[in-house]
Amino acid sequence: MNTTKISELKKSAAPYSQTNIRASLRQIANTLLPFVLLWIAAYASLSVSYWLTVPIAVAAAGFLIRTFIIFHDCCHQSFFKNRKANDALGNILGIVTHFPYEQWKNAHNIHHSTSGNLDKRGVGDMWVMTVDEYVASPPSRKLAYRLYRNPIVMLGFGPLFLFVVTYRMNRKGAKKKEKMNTHFTTVAIAAVYALMGWLIGWQSLLLVQGPILLIAGMLGIWLFYVQHQFENSYFEHEEQWDYVNAAVEGSSYYRLPRLLQWITGNIGFHHVHHLSPKVPNYNLEKAHLAIPPLQKATTIDIRTSLRSLRFRLWDENAKTFIGFRDLKASLNKQASAASKPITGQADIGSNYL
Repeated sequence: MNTTKISELKKSAAPYSQTNIRASLRQIANTLLPFVLLWIAAYASLSVSYWLTVPIAVAAAGFLIRTFIIFHDCCHQSFFKNRKANDALGNILGIVTHFPYEQWKNAHNIHHSTSGNLDKRGVGDMWVMTVDEYVASPPSRKLAYRLYRNPIVMLGFGPLFLFVVTYRMNRKGAKKKEKMNTHFTTVAIAAVYALMGWLIGWQSLLLVQGPILLIAGMLGIWLFYVQHQFENSYFEHEEQWDYVNAAVEGSSYYRLPRLLQWITGNIGFHHVHHLSPKVPNYNLEKAHLAIPPLQKATTIDIRTSLRSLRFRLWDENAKTFIGFRDLKASLNKQASAASKPITGQADIGSNYL
């Protein structure tokens, strides 16, 4: 994509970055209030049957995902016009979602500025190895990568690791403000849990909050994973890397049923979000529909997105994701070809004897 087209695309998205205070306040109301009511209903249902509690917890987890999208917009300063308002709400929602506002904001902004850049991986993104890197790695690193990319580990243990370990510690090189905010969020979360445990009992708290966090965490990781891990995604080294190409070609349009699109705060229009992070979530679909080039982004749905679970390594030569089985088959083919006698050359040589 040439410089002119890049400039035009960014300019086309600019009008949709305007926040609407009524839309923002309405979204707070139709997200946080249902979440609180569902949480209370899940607790009340414990006296009836836990089989009733679970589906209510699933619904509450959906609204927690939607709460995270508002938190996410605050991190981009796109939910309100006022920075202090974004920061205040972001810090409150950071306690609700268990993510420290400053740390997540800084890491996520790095993700936006480096997404698809093979020379700047490691902050705010999923661990992606190239084929050559994996082949050259020692067995211990290969095992670690295989475990990391395993769906059971990623979606089953991933949320617990994020909530309990990753975001309870500070990043290397974090500034004082970020460090203090991480500790503040952890203390605030502990205080809320202590109060809730005292009010309703630790067993009831865990039976309700446990599945809500686990389900929301699994869905959150899945959404973040699938929107960049599709077959013909975009990864380039620094000298060839381009921000707009990374946004439009390296982020997918995840076409979801209307209810799921609403619950996930339109984050399926991920290519629009990466092109212009200042666009609030309630304007993402509008921008997608109004700007024809954005409609050419890679489109996936629930069925096709499941294929991404077998995409493990980035093949720099083919510019595509491949699985471990694909790599094994390729290496076996190369080994087989190398071990075969070159009979054709022998015959040619004998003709000259």
